[in-house]
Amino acid sequence: MSRFLNVLRSWLVMVSIIAMGNTLQSFRDHTFLYEKLYTGKPNLVNGLQARTFGIWTLLSSVIRCLCAIDIHNKTLYHITLWTFLLALGHFLSELFVFGTAAPTVGVLAPLMVASFSILGMLVGLRYLEAEPVSRQKKRN
Repeated sequence: MSRFLNVLRSWLVMVSIIAMGNTLQSFRDHTFLYEKLYTGKPNLVNGLQARTFGIWTLLSSVIRCLCAIDIHNKTLYHITLWTFLLALGHFLSELFVFGTAAPTVGVLAPLMVASFSILGMLVGLRYLEAEPVSRQKKRN
């Protein structure tokens, strides 16, 4: 396996673990969301919204962890890429369309993680496509 894919796998595990922590925080205390993320309109954040956000984050975390385990599964790889695209779209829309988020560290951090992850996974696609060919050449 290429070194890049190994680094990408480590990145996905790290992001997955951080997301699990965010999930626990969302279930434990919903004030976390309006203090760190949705500071533009904190009155819209309630327990139900926090738990929904927590489940969404947990699902993304599980998908990313599974992709790290089986990074050669192309369907899972593409689904994982979509988790980052959806996260990026969500936070950008909350920041620029709905005004529920402000450009604080709490919002800029997930925007950066999603952006770097998308970039890394798009680069990783080239390595993913190249690897099976090189494996076949070694067998012949």
